[in-house]
Amino acid sequence: MKFIVSSTSLLRQLQAVSGVLNSNNALPILDNFLFEIDTNQLKISASDLETTMVTMLTIESKDSGSIAVPARLLLETLKTFADQPLTFSIDTKKFGIEIISDYGKYKLTGHDGEEFPKLPNIESASTLEMDASALGAAINKTIFATGNDELRPVMSGVFCQLSTENIIFVATDAHKLVRYRRNDAHAESTASFIIPKKPLNLLKSTLPGVTGNVKIEYNSTNAFFSFENTKLVCRLIDGKYPNYEAVIPKQNPNKLTIDRVSFLNSIKRVSIFSNKTTHQVRLKITGSELSISAEDLDFANEASERLTCQYIGEDMEIGFNSKFLAEMLSNLGCENINLEMSAPNRAGILLPTDNDNTSEDILMLVMPVMLNS
Repeated sequence: MKFIVSSTSLLRQLQAVSGVLNSNNALPILDNFLFEIDTNQLKISASDLETTMVTMLTIESKDSGSIAVPARLLLETLKTFADQPLTFSIDTKKFGIEIISDYGKYKLTGHDGEEFPKLPNIESASTLEMDASALGAAINKTIFATGNDELRPVMSGVFCQLSTENIIFVATDAHKLVRYRRNDAHAESTASFIIPKKPLNLLKSTLPGVTGNVKIEYNSTNAFFSFENTKLVCRLIDGKYPNYEAVIPKQNPNKLTIDRVSFLNSIKRVSIFSNKTTHQVRLKITGSELSISAEDLDFANEASERLTCQYIGEDMEIGFNSKFLAEMLSNLGCENINLEMSAPNRAGILLPTDNDNTSEDILMLVMPVMLNS
């Protein structure tokens, strides 16, 4: 079996799917890429059993067949080549692979392609289509808020709530929460599922270069994402997502409006002087002035800054984890933000003041931390 392929085209496609590979796999076959040749088409797959990614590439070949190729060895070799045609000659009986370049020959041993796990068939699936940039935005704006607690796997993914009117994406780790709604996408019927973090990170890195729509097919166990020449299949997280609506406080009479970038930069500077365990910053709002301060009593470090703001409500003092606050402000792309609060021991709500994009609606929630008096 023989085929000729451009080294840079092959490397680009391999790098796109290589994010699926784990450093320690239960099955040795998963340390390989599966190459499936069908005349002038090369189909490349990578899998860790939970997530599988497949991409297609045009090649020169008259043959058909499959072989599993050692992933790391092939990637490291391809990274060293300038763009040139490579000829792959494969012995389908002994699984020997010979690569011929302008510089010389390279031999490696592959494995039987039949041993590679098969792509799951998605049965009784529902389908929806979503603009690639909209899906990318939804992932970017929520994935940072997912949890890492192995005891609560449902919170380690992004919850997708589909309805005939919109699609809602929710992520929370119990300290912060993001609810992101797309009004320009909808499903034919209501459904909900939890997508794990790994496939979302793969989509996050792949979608920016994609134009057009992503086709999403889903059932109770798997979700399929198809776009351009790529397919991604992932197993969904099994379990019931917490009732996030119950956590969002409805009555927030204290409203602070402030320039997002100034607020973010101020928090970044002041938080350098905060306690390295709690990362606590103190917000003190009196009239139209916001005072941001932090201290680390162990090292006698402290910092404070003042910013002008618009404020409606009673004077108040509230503490937040500066890391969470900075992360949220970095992921809001607007000029000004509203911080809505009810009491120093209740969650604060972050909302964009001037969201020109009517097709998206975003709400971020951050839990306060107890202030040392």
